[in-house]
Amino acid sequence: MLLAATFLMWGGFFMVIPMIGLHFINDLGWAASSIGLILAVRQFTQQGLTVFGGALADRLGVRVLILSGLLVRSLGFALMGFATNFVTLMLASLLAALGGALFDAPRNAAIAALTQDHNRAKFYALGGVIGNLGMTIGPLVGTLLFKIGFTTVALVSAACYVLTLLLTSIFLPNVKTSSGGNPNKPLAGLGVVFGDSRFVLFTVFLMGYWLMFSQFSIAISLAAVAVAHTKDAVSWVYILNALMSVVLQYPVSRFLAGRVKPMQAVMIGMGIMAIGIGSLAFASSIVLFLLSLVVLGFGGVIAAPSIQTTTAKLANPKLLGSYFGVNALSLAVGGGLGNLVGGTLYQTSLQLELPWLPWVVFSGVGFLCAFGLAFLNASMQQQRANQTSQ
Repeated sequence: MLLAATFLMWGGFFMVIPMIGLHFINDLGWAASSIGLILAVRQFTQQGLTVFGGALADRLGVRVLILSGLLVRSLGFALMGFATNFVTLMLASLLAALGGALFDAPRNAAIAALTQDHNRAKFYALGGVIGNLGMTIGPLVGTLLFKIGFTTVALVSAACYVLTLLLTSIFLPNVKTSSGGNPNKPLAGLGVVFGDSRFVLFTVFLMGYWLMFSQFSIAISLAAVAVAHTKDAVSWVYILNALMSVVLQYPVSRFLAGRVKPMQAVMIGMGIMAIGIGSLAFASSIVLFLLSLVVLGFGGVIAAPSIQTTTAKLANPKLLGSYFGVNALSLAVGGGLGNLVGGTLYQTSLQLELPWLPWVVFSGVGFLCAFGLAFLNASMQQQRANQTSQ
């Protein structure tokens, strides 16, 4: 059921999100920075509140949180289709964000609770393949529906979440992700997580991954249209990235298993992503642009499943919801800043005639965070070695 939900949710999300920039910027003439701000606020709100969604799941169980989130997300995306001004679009985005905050960490915690150490990485890889199938089909369907109108895109996207709501209500049991704890302090687990310095640093360095990945929603989509001179380029970008994940993610994960530790895989993947996004500075044709995205996507194929595996490995098994909730702050800050800075930097690069500017900035941040993970991993290995010798 969780795999089916992953497909529908990714498909519904990526059906509408790439079309927001095309509709409001290209068709209605809004400033790219204003759409970047709305996407950033949605990101900050969703992943910021996910901290509490994860902690509440530890107390209430995952089912009620996931169902509530799916309902609110569907209302937000439906309202988005009727937005004609900044305030309405912001309100719709906040509703969508609140829905995601309610279901995101509980869903990840449920996966961690229903898997074991020996098959967890394989499940995350398979989930990545399923999600990227949704990511492939979503933009393609969105592009086709966009010819009818943005309202149609938004309503069909909302319908995907309604269908997920129905499947979840029928098939998902109320998985427990916590044992013990003080029922009078439902958020007490957050104190434990924030006191875990290794996990906090891991979360901070992950922000570089999400800053780079978030550019698919705005800077990369806008640049693809500018280079290819057609709006269909947005679907090309998403389909290429998703197909790489569908074809490569599971076999690459199987190959790396036992050879590279999960945190090392995240570090290597982020470094390759930084190379790919930096090379967009030299992509003067659609062929070179897509080749750069191949490098960027391959880095993501290596890093993505290992992020969830590392999170589960570092987490206290009695507080899975709280750990996954706090980890979502990496997406809140990294993805939120990525959307805000991505739209602003792209617009600034056009005004200053410096097309390389956004890609160099994103690449630099990616490399910095990858090196940070390398130092954290080395420190953890040294600590384990010291404990063994004692």
